[in-house]
Amino acid sequence: MAKKATRQAYGEALCSLAKKYDFLVLDADLAAATKTEIFKKAYPERFFDTGIAEGNMMSVAAGIATTGKPVFASSFAMFAAGRSYEQIRNSIAYPHLNVKIGATHAGITVGEDGATHQCIEDLALMRGIPGMTVINPADAVETYAAVEFALNFDGPVYLRFSRLATEEIFDSSYKFTLGKGQILIEGSDVTIISTGIMATAAIEAADALKKEGIKARVVNMASIKPIDEELIIKCAKETGAIVTVEDHSIIGGLGTAVSEVIAEKAPCILRRIGVRDVFGRSGKPADLFKYYHMTPDDIASSAKEAIKLK
Repeated sequence: MAKKATRQAYGEALCSLAKKYDFLVLDADLAAATKTEIFKKAYPERFFDTGIAEGNMMSVAAGIATTGKPVFASSFAMFAAGRSYEQIRNSIAYPHLNVKIGATHAGITVGEDGATHQCIEDLALMRGIPGMTVINPADAVETYAAVEFALNFDGPVYLRFSRLATEEIFDSSYKFTLGKGQILIEGSDVTIISTGIMATAAIEAADALKKEGIKARVVNMASIKPIDEELIIKCAKETGAIVTVEDHSIIGGLGTAVSEVIAEKAPCILRRIGVRDVFGRSGKPADLFKYYHMTPDDIASSAKEAIKLK
């Protein structure tokens, strides 16, 4: 399968969609890394670099959005969600403005940049803001669909992208629907719900479990807020055990969102795969996945533990 980073797909999507939609793009001196430079080269009159001043960039984006023009504001997730939190909350979300936050380099797959740049709290931060929509696409195809959805959506959207190139799991027929997950593999023994680039690891874990006679259902959940409660309840009732998988802290992200649903509406066994209340470390992504017990083998082991507890 072809491999492409979701940040690369983001930049390509902005450039392609600019032919069809009227919007502006802002970046905070990281266009080469966030891939908004692709848009910049094609549409320089519609691109603005605000410099290393992420909070100000969000305020500028909010001001532009009041004129009725959608705006994408991009930076690394650590700076977009972390350094700019107050401006996003008060200047964008509170007045419900049409600003789309393109946050790249999320999670531990930032790799060698280490703990300071590995944002593993951004989903938690953005989920907590009233009226904020949060989307974490799994591959390049879903990224393009999510960016186009955001352009047609009225209100603030947080789009989470990764640095690491990953395999594409969807084809050109894929359509993004807010608040809906997709069953990638059917199964009846346990459900593995992944978000973002962890979909590939979830699929690999299911394939390994199949060799042991275990039927694992795999669900892709790009829409973190709103989340697909109906599908989560269905999985909880039909398989009786759920494992969540995310390149994020297990606190406040996908695992928390799923646990909130099942605790209130469909209690079942739950195991969470992700970073467990610690900071990231510098290292190659593959080594970090092993260190934080986020490999396909770890997912499969958690699935078997969950099944035993049913």
